[in-house]
Amino acid sequence: MANSEENNSLFPIFILSMIALPLVPYTILKLVRAASKKAKSIHCGCSDCAQSGKYRKSVFKRIGNVLTCGNFTLVLLWVITGFLVYYIKNMSREIQVFEPFNILGLEPGASDSAIKKAYRRLSIQYHPDKNPDPAAHKYFVDSISKAYQALTDPISRENFEKYGHPDGRQGFQMGIALPEFLLNNGGASSGILLIWIVGICILLPLVLAVIYLSRSSKYTGNYVKNDTLAAYYHLMKPSLAPSKVMEVFVRAAEFLEIPVRRSDDEPLHKLFMTVRGELNLDLKNIKKEQAKFWKQHPAPVKAELLIQAHLTRETASLTPDLQRDCKQVLEFSPRLLEELIKVSLSPKCDGSASNCNKLSDQMAIIPRNSKGHGWLRPAVGVIELSQCIVQAVPLSARKAAGGSADGTAPFLQLPYFNDDIIKKITRKKVRTFQDFQDMSAQERAELLSEVAGLSPSQVVDVEKVMELIPSLTVEVTCETEGEEGIQEGDVVTVKAWVTLKRTNGLIGALPHAPYYPFHREENFWLLLADPNSNSVWFSHKISFMDEAAAVSAASTAIDERVEVLGASPKEKTAAIREAVEKVKSGSRLAMGKFMAVAEGNYNLTCHVLCDSWIGCEQKSTLKLKILKRTRAGTRGGQLGDAGTPEDGVEEEEEEIEEEEDEDIESEYSDEEDDEPIVNKKGIANGKAGRKKGKQSSSESSGSDEE
Repeated sequence: MANSEENNSLFPIFILSMIALPLVPYTILKLVRAASKKAKSIHCGCSDCAQSGKYRKSVFKRIGNVLTCGNFTLVLLWVITGFLVYYIKNMSREIQVFEPFNILGLEPGASDSAIKKAYRRLSIQYHPDKNPDPAAHKYFVDSISKAYQALTDPISRENFEKYGHPDGRQGFQMGIALPEFLLNNGGASSGILLIWIVGICILLPLVLAVIYLSRSSKYTGNYVKNDTLAAYYHLMKPSLAPSKVMEVFVRAAEFLEIPVRRSDDEPLHKLFMTVRGELNLDLKNIKKEQAKFWKQHPAPVKAELLIQAHLTRETASLTPDLQRDCKQVLEFSPRLLEELIKVSLSPKCDGSASNCNKLSDQMAIIPRNSKGHGWLRPAVGVIELSQCIVQAVPLSARKAAGGSADGTAPFLQLPYFNDDIIKKITRKKVRTFQDFQDMSAQERAELLSEVAGLSPSQVVDVEKVMELIPSLTVEVTCETEGEEGIQEGDVVTVKAWVTLKRTNGLIGALPHAPYYPFHREENFWLLLADPNSNSVWFSHKISFMDEAAAVSAASTAIDERVEVLGASPKEKTAAIREAVEKVKSGSRLAMGKFMAVAEGNYNLTCHVLCDSWIGCEQKSTLKLKILKRTRAGTRGGQLGDAGTPEDGVEEEEEEIEEEEDEDIESEYSDEEDDEPIVNKKGIANGKAGRKKGKQSSSESSGSDEE
């Protein structure tokens, strides 16, 4: 093995390699992400949002964003790397290759006379008799004499020219890149090597893997606990009314981590008396209901009261400890609500953590019932709860009143609006929020200044928020690829283009949410549903913030679709180019598939709901006709004998009376909400199944008045 001095010099090189291998690519990745990260400061800019402090970039806040634990560790590792590079570069001992010709100052292949002449010249300079310097004596003995002997002795010279060393062929040397003090332990270097191999190569990765698996096994891919997912699956019902969604939402296991202190009892009881009207309590038996409420687990009770304090905008009256707890509850809310939406659209869970973890990744694929459909009523209720939490609007404000399905809730998301101002402006022929949106900016300014009594600066703030509220349009088509009609059992392809427009011209923006303490991106949910059977046939989450991701997704979806249809390369390029232009102009593509149900005429409703804004929902109707199965086998198979039309036989078709689909309205005022939903849809029973139908599609644009 190599000597200990050589091993000692290689140890810094080994450490430098181990640090640099992960450090360099991680630093490059972090810099690329920082360069490509867009500034999330596209907000309304009103006075309320400016005073909230969410978008204020102070010096301390910027320093806090930079001086994170990860960044500090990264800088420290680079400092260590720089020190190692400097140390290695300036090491006193360097590994040098023995070169006798270079030592004597000769060219390779020099003659014997030239070698002797060079030796005499160097002897005069470095011989101990001529130069008393100890360093010169060492250099003369170790280098000059050895080089002269290697070149003058025939055997040594032959070995050097043949093997590169005067002693002949050299064996392979192996060393341990460890410090010298670890190796000079009485021949215990092999034991130290074994300890290093076992510790670094086996024990360290094993410990890290155990820690990672023990933590990750408790969470789903969306950083939601498996216990939370199991509870949501257990409590979710198809007839769950929006007023009951809160009771399911607060059962999350994350809320159990929030401490319940004895000092919180009195403030929570005061808060209960303040928000009692917002809870689902029977006011006729308030004492019994109150006792029943406080008998529940303290963690969900505390979470529900803190959320109600946020919705009623009473957080300023809370104690500092409760304010911190409320902020933690609101921090958990976005991903918990998103998971709750997926639960309403996904299959039933058996309660086990492993099954729930698998279902979390399959929710968008596997439906919640045997027909392949999710549940519309609870999904809409969860989205409406998300809107109220973001805008800090009470659930009771969503009660239908004055011709508006959302009540006064849309007005309360505007700055400076309260119940008194809403009453004043609704007396002036502004019955709904849609009427208020349809007014021109000048008409709104006159109404707010003359009737509501707002100052000019307050009117400007209101107008800024109005310009940020999105207006949505949707175009939906359903078809079976390669076939003229849709038959029961067919795989139906849904193609929906959702277009967003704002008065200020922006596409992606942050919602006006001054009471929500965190940055919140707006997301939209497209639900293709049958309101009569409370079933969601297709669902898709849409975001307008990341244009690059939307372009990539739309290009991939269009490319796969036209390839299945057998389009030429030119047609494929044109279709992709058209999709990209649509995305850049403010549209997003949602594509998916569902299995056609039984024969009949269906009046479907396409809902586009925002999880941040109240009152900007868009609905469009889609009349879908599903025929009786006449194509045998799988897609593209031969027609069955029973499905072959006979010559001379007239096809009869019964006409089914088409019902107007009913809007899904908020039901926060309903006391009885667990009634089963009756399917009122008629089923076609005639011979229309033997006749190929035409594709049913519907395109709807504009904003429907609810």
